[in-house]
Order: sequence, then C-alpha cells, then structure tokens
Amino acid sequence: MQPALLWFRRNLRISDNAALNAAVESGRPLIPLYIEDSQDRGGASRWWLHHSLSSLDRDLRQLGSSLLIRSGEPEQVLAELSAQTGAGALYYARRYEPESRRQEEEIGASLAGRLEIEAFDDGYLHPPETVLTQTGTPYRVFTPFWRAASGRGEPGLPVPAPQSIEAPERLPDSVPIDELGLLAVTAERARGYEETWAPGEAGGLQRVDDIESILSDYATLRDRPDVDATSRLSPHLHFGEVSVRQVWHAARQLEMTSQTATGGEALRRQLYWRDFSSYMLFHFPSLPDKPLRAEFEHFPWSTDEARLRAWQCGLTGYPIVDAGMRQLRETGWMHNRVRMIAASFLVKDLFIPWQLGAEWFLDTLVDADLANNSAGWQWVAGCGTDAAPYFRIFNPTLQGKKFDPNGRYIRRWVPEVAESSYPAPIVDHGEARQIALDAYQQIKGIRTSNLAP
Repeated sequence: MQPALLWFRRNLRISDNAALNAAVESGRPLIPLYIEDSQDRGGASRWWLHHSLSSLDRDLRQLGSSLLIRSGEPEQVLAELSAQTGAGALYYARRYEPESRRQEEEIGASLAGRLEIEAFDDGYLHPPETVLTQTGTPYRVFTPFWRAASGRGEPGLPVPAPQSIEAPERLPDSVPIDELGLLAVTAERARGYEETWAPGEAGGLQRVDDIESILSDYATLRDRPDVDATSRLSPHLHFGEVSVRQVWHAARQLEMTSQTATGGEALRRQLYWRDFSSYMLFHFPSLPDKPLRAEFEHFPWSTDEARLRAWQCGLTGYPIVDAGMRQLRETGWMHNRVRMIAASFLVKDLFIPWQLGAEWFLDTLVDADLANNSAGWQWVAGCGTDAAPYFRIFNPTLQGKKFDPNGRYIRRWVPEVAESSYPAPIVDHGEARQIALDAYQQIKGIRTSNLAP
C-alpha cells in the first residue's frame, strides 16, 4: 500500500490527534512530517518549538516511527516528498491564520490530483465557519459568540494515542532539528525558559493533571499574579501538545466529581475566548495589522523609541508594569491580568501603536499566538470588537494594589522597587489619561459602523 504523509502543524502530540488517528486507521505506512516555515518567527516560541519537536520525535520513535523535518513552502515540500516516496495520501490538521489558509489552498489546488487529502478541524472547540449569527454573519462580541458556540454541545471525548505506527521500509533524510536555527535566544533567556517550562506532550499532560490543584479557586484567584492560580497551559495549547478537548473534559470531569464547579466553568470559558480569537482572525484576516474600528487608523500615535524601550525593559517607573515586562523577558510568559495592564500602559499612557506592542509580545512570549495576541491587543487598545472600547484605561497603580495587594509579585520581579535606584515614572498617568481621552474624542467623529475588512 502506498504510504501517507502525516503533516504535523500545531498538533505536536500523539494522543487525541485526529489526523494521526485517521492516518493510522487507513492502514497505510506513515511518514510523519514537520515543515518549518516563515510563520515560526518569534524567538521565544522558536525556542519552545525546538524542544517540542524533539519531544514529538522521541514519542514517535517509541511507536516505531520518527519525525521527518523539512524547511520551505509546504506546497513545494509536500510535492517533492510525494514524488520521492510514492505517497498516495496526505493527512493534516487545519490552521486558521491567513498564511496557513493560503498554504492549504495552494496544496488543494496543486496536489489534489496526486494525493488523497484529508484535513481535520482539530485545534479548537468549534470550526470558525460553524458559529454564525442567524443572518449568517460572524459574531463580533464575545458573549453572544460564547452562548452560540457553547450551545452547540460538548466537544468529543479525547482519543488515546495509537499503540504503534507502521513506517515505510525507508524514510527520506531529515533535516536535523539543531540545523533549523530555532535556539537563537540568548543563553540567559534560555536558562530562564528552561527553569520555568517543560515543552512537549508529557509536560502539557502534566499541566492538565495539575488543573485540579488550581480549579477550586480559579474563578476568584486567576487575576492574581502573586498567586500560582492559573493553568499555564497556553504554550502547550498553542503548539497542540495537548488538545483543547483534553483540557475541556478534564475541567468538566473535575466539576462533576469535586467542589470546583465555578472554577471549571471559568476555565472552560477561557477556552472559548481562545476559540473566539481564532474565529476573529479567520473572519477578519487583517486583525494583526489594522484596527477593526477603522477610525482608529487616524489616532495620533507617538513614535517615542526611548519610551518603547523603557517599556520593553521594565523601566517605566510603574512597578506592576515593570514586573510583568521583566517576568516576560525572563520566563517567556506573563500573567494575563498583567498583560492587559502592561498593554494598556503602552497604548494609553505612552500612546505607542498597539501593533508595536503586539510585535514585541510575538517575539518574547513562548505562547506567542497570532490570533490571541492580535485580538488581545486590539481589545486593550479599544479598536477591536469590545463593547466598551477606548475609555477603559487601566490605572497601573490601582491595578497593582488590587491584584497584587501584598506586593509579592512586584517584589519578585522588581526587587529594587523600594530603593533609590528604581526609576521615577516616565509619564504622569493622570495627565496621560486625559490626553488619551481627548485624542479619542477627536477621532469619534470618524467612527464607522462597519468593522474594517
């Protein structure tokens, strides 16, 4: 029987992997493949990818196979491999970024006559085409989207990993993982990542198992950066080392068997937020670059590079902002509440375009996800789909007191906060807030009823 190409993308796992399971069930010898392309761009996430691919290769070898790695345009790589190996089929999981959709269209157009192509919706709770308003248009606000999506019923139960994978008699040569150049971060940053994370499916499944330890207080403590009260599953979900179904059902099972109902519901709601971000990127592909509210293209942004650099380095003089930015630099991750505070400060206190903040996060986050990152920055900037847009301006001092009441998080990341060496605030928040509101009033007259295409 002709072999099949099993193209791993953002599903770097062997359990509950729809494409892998279907490929195994076909009875074909399989050629597991990862194609490194231009979408793998952030320094922190590329560090994670290196270790995730290494982990996947080890897991595949335990099943009697191994991971073939290539670089280049997927359509060209797949065409070359199908000719080289005589493959008769291609299995993969869909992605929803504009570049990924372009790749899939090219593959369908050029290879459909040469390969049986099976694509699977495997990265989210619901495919983005399936959740629409009664008039057939996409939702633009989360809550009605969440009601409609959750009303479609529970996701399917997770499926165990196969016991073995049949390999062809001979596999093509693979590019060694070390030659992909994924480990480009500094040695200092790499040490911080290594001390914080365990990339790979085993590390992700351990995080899923650990959900029980945080779920009972998750609804009340998840906004507290001084408490270890979040799942930290975001990078594992981003790379597909665990499936969203595994997380959803783990939370649901704990709800049914212990006193964690409120926390379980809150965690599952966060999974729908993740769906909503991908949904928005699917329906509004300009999300990473253009404000969805077109009037914000006329906002009087600043290009003060010194202020941008101070924000990036955690030297703004606002402790909660600086703590978050330093946590990001050292660990490749920042608590979600602090992400919002730090992002609001950049956009509404420093008046620096949200796109520059989004670009920095994409480079420094191990969970750098184009959809989540773009939707989050537009939400904070007030130019996205949120019902209460620009006039939400976080006061960083009050936010620090509210969510880090004992100062433990700040002291952890900004130990010099009480010393004379700590910098004075680079802007006065009260003055900056008024300037931001005045600027918003200036562009209100340009308001359009339609979101940007």
